[in-house]
Amino acid sequence: MTRYQKFVVALLAFLQFTVILDFMTLSPLGAVLMPALRITPAQFGLVVSIYAFSAGTSGFLAAGFADRFDRKKFLLFFYCGFVLGTLLCGMAASYHVLLVARMVTGVFGGVIGSIVFAITTDLFPFEMRGRVMGFVQTAFAGSQVLGIPAGLFFSNLWGWHAPFLMIVAVSTVVGVIIVLRLQPIVGHLQAKGSRIGPIGHLRATITQGRYVQAFATTALLSTGGFMLMPFSSAFTVHNLGITIDKLPLLYLITGFCTIFTGPLVGRAADRFGKFKTFVFGTSLTVLMVLIYTHLGRTPLPLLIAVNVVLFVGIFSRMIPSQALMSAIPSPDTRGSFMSVSSSVQQISGGFAAAIAGLVVVEGSGGYLLHFEWLGYIVVGTSLVTLFLMNRIHRMIPEQIKATTPPVAAPAS
Repeated sequence: MTRYQKFVVALLAFLQFTVILDFMTLSPLGAVLMPALRITPAQFGLVVSIYAFSAGTSGFLAAGFADRFDRKKFLLFFYCGFVLGTLLCGMAASYHVLLVARMVTGVFGGVIGSIVFAITTDLFPFEMRGRVMGFVQTAFAGSQVLGIPAGLFFSNLWGWHAPFLMIVAVSTVVGVIIVLRLQPIVGHLQAKGSRIGPIGHLRATITQGRYVQAFATTALLSTGGFMLMPFSSAFTVHNLGITIDKLPLLYLITGFCTIFTGPLVGRAADRFGKFKTFVFGTSLTVLMVLIYTHLGRTPLPLLIAVNVVLFVGIFSRMIPSQALMSAIPSPDTRGSFMSVSSSVQQISGGFAAAIAGLVVVEGSGGYLLHFEWLGYIVVGTSLVTLFLMNRIHRMIPEQIKATTPPVAAPAS
C-alpha cells in the first residue's frame, strides 16, 4: 500500500467505527432504555428496525445518484446528516421523539457503509480487498472495545443520552479530517461512458441478473445480526444472570479479542480463498448461535468465551462475503450497486428486527421467552446463504476479467 492508501484505510475504519457505534449503542442500552422510557420489547424492536427501514429507503433513492458525484462530497453530505440525527437521539426525551430521531439517523447513516465500500473497491484491487475490508471491519470490534463500554459507563453516570452525545463529538472530528485530508475520488466518473438519468441508472443496476443474485444473498446475510443483537443485552441480564454493571467488561473483552480477528480473517480470505473462509465462518456461526441461544444461567468467563467464538464466526462470514461482492459491479455502477445492496441489507434487517420483537416475549422480571426460536431462524437463513454465496463465488472469476482495474490513489 502507498502511504495515502494506509491513511484512507485508517480513516474509513474510524468513520465506520462511529456509524456502527451509533447502531450498536442502542442494543446494550436496551436494559436501561426500556424501563426509562417505559417501552415494550415490540416497541424497542421498532426503534431498532425504523433505522433499518429508513436506511433502506434512503439507500435505494440514493442509488441513482451514487455514481454521478465525487465520492468524497457524497460521503460528507450523508455523514453530516448522520451526525445531526445522532444529536437528535441524544436530545430525545420520549419514545416517539427517539423513534423520529432514529429515522433521521437511518436516512443518512445507512448510506455511509455503501459509500465506504465503494471507495474501498475504487482504491484497492480484488487480491487485497480481503485484507483491507478486514481492517475496515475492525470498527465493529473497536466499537465494542472502546465505544460500548464507554457508552455504558457514561450512561450509568449521566443517563442513556450521554453515549449519543459522545458519538456526536467524535464524529465531528472525523468530519473535519475528511474535509482536510481525503482527496477527491472521481475515477468512476472518468470511466463512465454515456451518462443516463438517475432513474435509468437505478434501473440498469436492479435489472442485471448477477446483481439481483447478489442482492438476494445480501438480504439473508443481514438476518443474524438484526435478530439477535437488539435483545442481546436484555437476554444477557435477565436470562443469563449477568448484572448490568458487568456488561461493559463482557463487551470490552469480547471486542478486544475480536479486534484482532478482522485483519487475520482478511488475510486468510486473500490467502486461502474468500469462499472457503466464508464456509468456515458459516459452519462456526451456526454452531455457536445454537449454543448461545440455548444458554441458561451462565458464568461470565464462559459467556465471554462463547461470545468471542461467535464473533469469530460472524467476522469469517462478513469479511469474505463483502470482498466477494465487491468484484461483481463494474466501476461505473459500483456506487449504485453498493447503495442498493445496503438498502436491501437494511430493509431485510429491519424486517428481521421487527420479527424478533414479535417472537420474543417478555416474561416476569424481564426474562425473555422464545429467544431460542431466533437461533433456529438464523441457522436456517445461514444455510440458504451458503448455497447462494457459492453461486456468487462461481461467477466472480469471469467478472474480474471484465472489470476495469481499480483507480490509482495518490502516492502521498
